[in-house]
Amino acid sequence: MTEDLGRLSFDELVRRVRACTICKDVLPLGPRPVIQLSESSRILVVGQAPGRRVHETGLPFNDPSGDRLRRWMGVTRDTFYDEEKLAILPMGFCYPGTGKFGDLPPRPECAPAWREALLERLSGIGITLLIGQYAQAWHLPGAPKSVTENVRLWQRHWPAVLPMPHPSPRNNLWLRRNPWFENEVVPALQERVGRLLEPEVHC
Repeated sequence: MTEDLGRLSFDELVRRVRACTICKDVLPLGPRPVIQLSESSRILVVGQAPGRRVHETGLPFNDPSGDRLRRWMGVTRDTFYDEEKLAILPMGFCYPGTGKFGDLPPRPECAPAWREALLERLSGIGITLLIGQYAQAWHLPGAPKSVTENVRLWQRHWPAVLPMPHPSPRNNLWLRRNPWFENEVVPALQERVGRLLEPEVHC
């Protein structure tokens, strides 16, 4: 499928992704792929899948998790939602529904259908933020299954890739138990993001 998609223009590929309905029969609120990207994007944010609020608004990370993520990155909302600077491609593009312990995992059909073709067009990415276990499992094959362990080993992949915990308020206990993340990793992230967002940067 990737080979066929490679013949499409960037705009046509994105149009097809946003019109995707391959999971329509199993999505509780129906399909609404929520992505953000441009061929000039410098930073890639990879999360799990849109939550209900994101599904309703069509704006990724439009919630308290997004507020914390922007603080970690040291960027404003305007910068975060500027697709020329920042791409957002979750592992599942549509809201998968809610289970007993929170949102369900991203639909497994999504990544095989679209991910490689989209990533191939993002040639200017200087850092990829991998938020949570699903993003880390796909982008770092062979890495530990534990998010905590992946984050502890962040320098293995730096500066091209940064494994991160989820910025959800549900992770407040994790952050209290692991203060090194905000003390050591966040400052490095903010410096890297700042450099990548400078005009005419090449790094």
